[in-house]
Amino acid sequence: MSEPSSSSAHSSANPSLGNPNPAAPNADKRSLFQKIVEFINPGPDSTDQLIETLAEAEGNDVIDAQSRAMLEGVIRMADMSAGDVMVPVTRIDLLDIDSTMDELMHQVIDTAHSRFPVFEGEKDNIIGVLMAKDLLKLQRAPELNIRALLRPPVFVPETKGLNDLLREFRGNRNHLAIVIDEFGRMAGLLTIEDVLEEIVGEIEDEFDIVADEGDIFGLADKTYRVSGDTAIERVNDAFKVTLLESDSDNQFDTIGGLVAHEMGHVPKRGESMVLNGLSFTVLHTKGGAVKWFKVMPAHMADNK
Repeated sequence: MSEPSSSSAHSSANPSLGNPNPAAPNADKRSLFQKIVEFINPGPDSTDQLIETLAEAEGNDVIDAQSRAMLEGVIRMADMSAGDVMVPVTRIDLLDIDSTMDELMHQVIDTAHSRFPVFEGEKDNIIGVLMAKDLLKLQRAPELNIRALLRPPVFVPETKGLNDLLREFRGNRNHLAIVIDEFGRMAGLLTIEDVLEEIVGEIEDEFDIVADEGDIFGLADKTYRVSGDTAIERVNDAFKVTLLESDSDNQFDTIGGLVAHEMGHVPKRGESMVLNGLSFTVLHTKGGAVKWFKVMPAHMADNK
């Protein structure tokens, strides 16, 4: 029997002839079963397909609806920028550095925000951010200068990605950023809450608490805070008024819908209207709807 040639012996060990070294760094370690599964059912290759896959996972009880919604939020957020979710400049509550202490306190209480951009001269000239809680320091030590309480403002372009912005919010422990346009002018405002809401949905804080049928809260100044989705019947009972006759052609379920109809446009923060002896002032809006009104007898509003 003849000995195999050296070329034949070497060919059986030649990786180029179909016997790759299993230890090679680029070796495909998938099992035959994995390869078949991936060939039959390849993974998603686009954002839309990935979202469809999540919907299928929910339908198959692999994940629940809340988990799917959060995962979709994370995926969609990757393609969003600061300009997509910012509060536009026309809806920002700014503080004037030259305002008196009483004026500042009045605005902070009425708007109920925790942070305020502060301007000097022109409204585009933001010189800092004031924490509402820091105003208490001025009450205890009036000799303090309000400028000493301001925190450095953070400016970001409209095109800044939300993923990057969230990373910066977490890294520098800052919760508010001023959004500027391509010309360097203030375009809006963005908080860490706005970014997180793209993932988890609307975050309701102590100012946003709304019961299933709305809610009414008595305030220290003997006025009331009323949620926009409070049933009209409940407002009628609470204030002993009749805001809408039962046989009226205009039927509305909530006080927010009634006030918007009477105003003839989407209410804006700070706007007021008197209905049947009650003054309704818009305190807070979100998504084109009134979240909260400040309500008082009309004669009290005239004296304020």
